[in-house]
Amino acid sequence: MKYLLVLLFAGLTTVAQTKKEQLNLMPWPQNVVLNDGNFTLEKNFKVNITGNPNSRIFGGVTRFLRRLDGRTGMFFEQGFISKLNEFPSASLQINCDKNGKIGLYEDESYHLEIKQNKIILNATSDLGALHGLETLLQLLQNNATSFYFPNSQISDFPRFTWRGLMIDVARHFQPVDVIKRNIDGLAAMKMNVFHWHLVDDQGWRIETPKHPKLIELASDGMYYTQEEIKNIVKYADERGILVVPEIDVPGHGSAILTAYPEIGSKVMTLTGGTSEKNIQGTAIVTYGIERNAGIFSPTLDPSNPKTYQLLSELFDEVCPLFPGAYFHIGGDENEGKDWDANPKIQEFKKKHKLATNHELQTYFTMQLVPMLKKHGKQLMGWEEIMTKDMTKDAIIHSWKGANEGVPTRQSLINAVKNGYETVLSNGYYIDLVLGVESHYLNDPMPAGVSLSTEEKARILGGEATMWTELVTRTTIDSRLWPRTAAIAERLWSAEEIKDVANMRKRLETVSFRLEELGLTHIRNKAVILRNIVNNQNIKALDEFSNVCEPLKGYSRNKDGTEYQMYSPFTLFADACTPDAPDVIPFDEAVNQYLATQSPENKAKVVAFLSKWVVINKELIQLSENAPLMQPILPLAKKLSDASEQLLLFLDNKQTLKITDLKNLIEACNTKDHADVELAVYTSLKKLIEKV
Repeated sequence: MKYLLVLLFAGLTTVAQTKKEQLNLMPWPQNVVLNDGNFTLEKNFKVNITGNPNSRIFGGVTRFLRRLDGRTGMFFEQGFISKLNEFPSASLQINCDKNGKIGLYEDESYHLEIKQNKIILNATSDLGALHGLETLLQLLQNNATSFYFPNSQISDFPRFTWRGLMIDVARHFQPVDVIKRNIDGLAAMKMNVFHWHLVDDQGWRIETPKHPKLIELASDGMYYTQEEIKNIVKYADERGILVVPEIDVPGHGSAILTAYPEIGSKVMTLTGGTSEKNIQGTAIVTYGIERNAGIFSPTLDPSNPKTYQLLSELFDEVCPLFPGAYFHIGGDENEGKDWDANPKIQEFKKKHKLATNHELQTYFTMQLVPMLKKHGKQLMGWEEIMTKDMTKDAIIHSWKGANEGVPTRQSLINAVKNGYETVLSNGYYIDLVLGVESHYLNDPMPAGVSLSTEEKARILGGEATMWTELVTRTTIDSRLWPRTAAIAERLWSAEEIKDVANMRKRLETVSFRLEELGLTHIRNKAVILRNIVNNQNIKALDEFSNVCEPLKGYSRNKDGTEYQMYSPFTLFADACTPDAPDVIPFDEAVNQYLATQSPENKAKVVAFLSKWVVINKELIQLSENAPLMQPILPLAKKLSDASEQLLLFLDNKQTLKITDLKNLIEACNTKDHADVELAVYTSLKKLIEKV
């Protein structure tokens, strides 16, 4: 009898686990219990709110109802929510104990219970309730005739308090609608920080009426008015999201110095090779906003009192636009070339006993601390700001890794051991167009490092980072989503939630659902492809894009000079995305065939190879009336040539020597065409090597 009970329990556990795996929740909650039965949605479905929440809950519940209505087409009777306890008998009861404050360390937990005839959502604050509503939307299921929520109990809270996304709007300006739809995406994924990189070499994007030259000379007419900034901050607040602005100084200074060259560090070289000092208050060097990507030398002069006067005035204008407690001052990638070449700055270093440029930059940064404290702001900067003399109040933003020649996580580890709070972005650079797995398995808590409880608590979380040298308003969503959802899970869910295959399954549904927020990561691919084929049928090019991925890292724009900020980003590489859809299915087909060379498994591989041969022919036909197709054709031909010979090889009709066949496949391992790579190359190589 004992063994029968064990077997019965094991069976029930397996069934429960299978039911859980059918859910497409992301981030995965801390605790999920599925029960028998469902709550079936009806047209009379209503929501009631009790407790003491912030008024943002009314808009949040209204948006929840409209999204639910949109999915189900049920024409719910309840319209806009505007007051507490309006429908005490409503099917969905939401109770919030207190008014949620936008910022870190706020209680974002919630408990969701779904029964046959009632749904109860309890949360300490309205912030937790908003998260619970997102989970409820993700739980929605259907059969042939109805929509329903599975009876369940979910208790949930975030693992890290800082779960952010940075969008750079200096390189390529992103209009208000782009920012808002991505804030909606953040809220849907339970992220809580929007880091707004507003100033860099390529532009100043903030209206500053008291300093109009910044807009007139350094924005190309693309900037946010103060009213637009206030509106976006309010929009984010209503969705539980903190906005952290960034003005990058003292390096990345081209835009600021275009308007105020008198605070620059560069000295003018006169005829005969001699130099003249940049006399304080006298502009003798001109600057221009940068059109290329990369690291540039224009740097603010830390020895000039007017530098600090201007920055103080700018903070006085900008800080009141952002009620949050944090202000990012950048501080990265200052090479110090202009400092080294300026005799006045060298004299300043000696006078203040500053041995290195790093110490000089610390001196500069420390002058900003009281300017920001005046407005109740805590200073945050990229990891270069961390030195022995930097205030412990600063938050260190860790970004460097092996690609920058330093051990991964070293700055994060150093920061927490030296008493600093820190946020991780290394491993979350989504502009590198790496596969989702690399981000998903990148945990802010470093493995194999002994940290005390206090040190671990200083790791606030992480931040996805979207630099925009190579994206426009049309393509930015496709670089952000759906991979940012996987990062959101890493920052919210328990550490042991790391099944990549399960994540990919859920991510496919989550990606589709994000479209209801206005995100364009799926639909805009067709926009670009139609442009490339000159409004012919895009089917063949779309299928070819399913095996191509943009060049990884920054290799698409070598040395930052191939693409300028005004270059076209309507090319094939802009339509392709990381995690090309056909790559994993083809690899699975290859693995199955290599394991068992049955007719069925062979047919799966043959189907892919045959399709690629046909696609090549169709692309050639399209190119007869589409000049933008020309860069794509050589790559499609290489895949077709390899596929044709593999088909003969698999049918024992090989016409080439095995070494020639290998060479054909190796030709597919190229990065010379259309700024993309064939993501199926590895599987092709495996197929020929192991057969």
